[in-house]
Amino acid sequence: MNSGPSAPVPALLTPGTGIRDGLDRIVNGHTGALIVLGTNDELEAISTGGFSINVPLTATGLRELAKMDGAIVLSNELDRILAAAVHLSPSADLPTSETGTRHRTAERVARQTRLPVVTVSASMSTISVFAGSGRQVLPRPDQILDRATQAIGALASHRIRLFESLDELTAREVHGNVTLRDLAHVAQRFEMINRVADEAAVLVAGLGADGRIVGLQLRDFTEGLTPLASLLQRDYLPEDSERPLLAGLAGLDDNELFDVVLVGRSLGFDSGVHLDSPLRPKGYRQLATIPRLPAGTSAALIAHFGDLDQLLTARTHELTEVDGVTKDAARLVRDGLAHVAERSLTT
Repeated sequence: MNSGPSAPVPALLTPGTGIRDGLDRIVNGHTGALIVLGTNDELEAISTGGFSINVPLTATGLRELAKMDGAIVLSNELDRILAAAVHLSPSADLPTSETGTRHRTAERVARQTRLPVVTVSASMSTISVFAGSGRQVLPRPDQILDRATQAIGALASHRIRLFESLDELTAREVHGNVTLRDLAHVAQRFEMINRVADEAAVLVAGLGADGRIVGLQLRDFTEGLTPLASLLQRDYLPEDSERPLLAGLAGLDDNELFDVVLVGRSLGFDSGVHLDSPLRPKGYRQLATIPRLPAGTSAALIAHFGDLDQLLTARTHELTEVDGVTKDAARLVRDGLAHVAERSLTT
């Protein structure tokens, strides 16, 4: 028995593919179509009439064949049109929630043959995919692009707010008055960006070849955020925590994410730590802003001094007491942290 196509249906039908180009031409021509994505013994058993052509799949060929009554059958590799004007007779005992003849046939064929079936509605100008017992209506490329553009715009705004929150956090770190509330605000921003970026990524994937520019924008707005979140975690992760600092936020719904109390509770601190409880950052994030400072040196300094407060007040000769920290490295640290402190005064 032949097997059906192995690629996920949404990927096969993204804009820029030959199949999708043909489907869009059918929609624009205001005609309908029923197309079976692949073939197997079950399909052959319910197929009658039509004619075999076995030609390479092209968008124009798909459009012209859709003008005839009956189904179009593609190869399992989805690179050839095997037959057209085929009459399909699936079992009438199979349940269907559809009302139109074409859609009822498509749903039953998908259930009986386990092959994806695509329909184009002439009256509604919509493309639907029936796979198993499910139906998915494909949005038009312009609709996907509009949603993706909106998501990218939201992502840009969230990124600006994230870095504003990080600047405020830095100022409080320098002055030694960070609270759980401050950390929760930053964590909120990171999670909001993650959710919008995930949604944007799905939309970009749905654009296929047409999503290149939007995909580049998505990459640009998310660049560098994962290492930054990792540094934040190393600075504030409770000693007894068994999960990443921001992991608990994934369990909050969108409304709960706006509740700073719930966000604070989701960060993994003891129940006795409340929003106004002071926190002591270790200093990984600030040391990472110092150019040419090795990560190993940062870890050694934090292991020796314990937290950022002690590092900010440490003198050059005290820094050199740490194994592996030369005078040049100590001056680099002192100048770098002094620059951080000065910059925080302007925020």
